[in-house]
Amino acid sequence: MMEGSVKKPYLAVLAIQSIYAGMFLLSKVAFDVGMNTSVFVFYRQAAATVFLAPIALLVERKTAPRLTFTTFFMIFMLSLIGITISLNIYGVALKYTSATLAAATTNSLPVVTFLLALLFRMERVELGSVGGIVKVLGIGLCMGGAATIAFYRGPTLRLLMQHHLINHHDQQLQLNPSSGQAWVKGVFLMILANTCWSLWLVVQGRVLKAYPSKLLCTTLQCFTSTIQSFVVAIALVRDPREWQLGWNVKLLSVAYCGIVVTGVTFYLQAWVVEKKGPLFLAMTTPLALIITIVTSALLLGEIISLGSILGGLLLVGGLYSVLWGKNREHKIESDITFVDDIEKAGEPTKTVETTAVKNPAP
Repeated sequence: MMEGSVKKPYLAVLAIQSIYAGMFLLSKVAFDVGMNTSVFVFYRQAAATVFLAPIALLVERKTAPRLTFTTFFMIFMLSLIGITISLNIYGVALKYTSATLAAATTNSLPVVTFLLALLFRMERVELGSVGGIVKVLGIGLCMGGAATIAFYRGPTLRLLMQHHLINHHDQQLQLNPSSGQAWVKGVFLMILANTCWSLWLVVQGRVLKAYPSKLLCTTLQCFTSTIQSFVVAIALVRDPREWQLGWNVKLLSVAYCGIVVTGVTFYLQAWVVEKKGPLFLAMTTPLALIITIVTSALLLGEIISLGSILGGLLLVGGLYSVLWGKNREHKIESDITFVDDIEKAGEPTKTVETTAVKNPAP
């Protein structure tokens, strides 16, 4: 029984990263078969809203605080930057690049989030400490990884399979003379999308202090981003045929990203953070990259370049460096606080200990 409870967090993070790998793959397939990225974002957020709204109202309706105009405006702006803009940029970037790249760049999220928190003075770097130096090293590795993926392709590897689900976009890129420019543009758009998402992570904490009902807050963000995404999509896509879904991979991608990614992973991530902490969850991010590399090569025939592998390794190295540095600094701060508490207690602590020895409990 005890052994099963120990394994559960590990199985949960494996499920989370597998779900994210599925998101990268299905989104890529939907875009490659012709689905418009703006329309996709609208349908995805609408599906997430329809799925989460009844659950949120059932669970948190009675305990939710009053929603003021200021709080609603904060939620609206948070969803605009962190969801609507981020997902629209991400869609265009994924169209230019590959599912593997999308998975690789997610390893930069904790690093970019740390940089933004540093700018907002929510984090600090002690350059005189080992933890601070390692964090700066992690930022450098992350930047080197992004540059490697963008500017160096190197030799390519294709698994020996003749049949794949679709004719992959990478094959078209190789025939296109401007594919190198498209790839570089896609890499930097992906980093920009991750920056918007990181900003969402940084500001999210402040919004949740004003409105602590997590499930309702997430639902409101999905709802407002649905409206925002509809405005963007209707302004860019006027052809009614581009709005049609049908019983195909487009509908599957929308349902998967809207319901499974937004709904299931929200619960699983909250549960893992509660059981093992945010550091444990962040350290499992590279699993999504490994799963995506294997499945995209097998199912989509995606060409894996040496540059993507090296860049991914640098991004993972940057991720672990920043996490290790933060963890070390946190431990040192905890030790200092513990010593200060003992020193403040002083003699009374010793008296209590002596009394306890003289009068042992029966």
